[in-house]
Amino acid sequence: MTITLYCFRPVAGLPDASPFVTKAMLLLKMSGLDYVEDRGGFSKAPKGKQPYIDDDGEIIADSTFIRFHLERKHGADFDAHLSDEQKAVAWCVEKMCEEHFYWIVVHMRWMDDANFERGPARFFDSAPAIVRPLAKWLIRRRVANSLWAQGMGRHSAAEIDALGMRDVEALATLIGDKPYLFGDAPCGADATVFAFVATVLAPMAESAIRDAALAKPNLVAYRDRIMSSYFPPTA
Repeated sequence: MTITLYCFRPVAGLPDASPFVTKAMLLLKMSGLDYVEDRGGFSKAPKGKQPYIDDDGEIIADSTFIRFHLERKHGADFDAHLSDEQKAVAWCVEKMCEEHFYWIVVHMRWMDDANFERGPARFFDSAPAIVRPLAKWLIRRRVANSLWAQGMGRHSAAEIDALGMRDVEALATLIGDKPYLFGDAPCGADATVFAFVATVLAPMAESAIRDAALAKPNLVAYRDRIMSSYFPPTA
């Protein structure tokens, strides 16, 4: 039976607006399993977030638990070619992206007025015009509160840029001149790294962090390599 992936929609050349959905898409593609996309399931998301999947009636939420499910139920082994030390490094890199760089991306997209209008504001286009300004204000305030509670929102914009550029430098150094994170074949962590590299390179948000990423030819080539291999343009 085909797996259903509940997701948002493509935006700014990205497979999906959410890096976590993009990660799940790439894991599914790397696993070789058939899946279909459903962009209308957000209201039923079991954790209030996407992605989640329906695999023959079994609902799995969160991109990391989706990976665990693909490994457990379908025998996908994304890291078969990695040593134990490389697996440990891969986990650390994933968590840097998901628990640190993610909040920098959120701040970049949502808290900068121009970037908000260029990107997240478009998510509200389907809302009735009369309630759209209030919806934007409420959700943007909720995002700001989340950033403050997490801690990233307590920094100045310049400080957040400095942190983001350090993350970009770390990713560029780790990838180096290799096709993928650990050599000639992608591993599970490449799904996460690709999702965030592609997101920060996308033209939806302008920032010093994006400029730093664009200045790394290996990051641009890494993004392009995975896009062409797993998300080729359709006619």
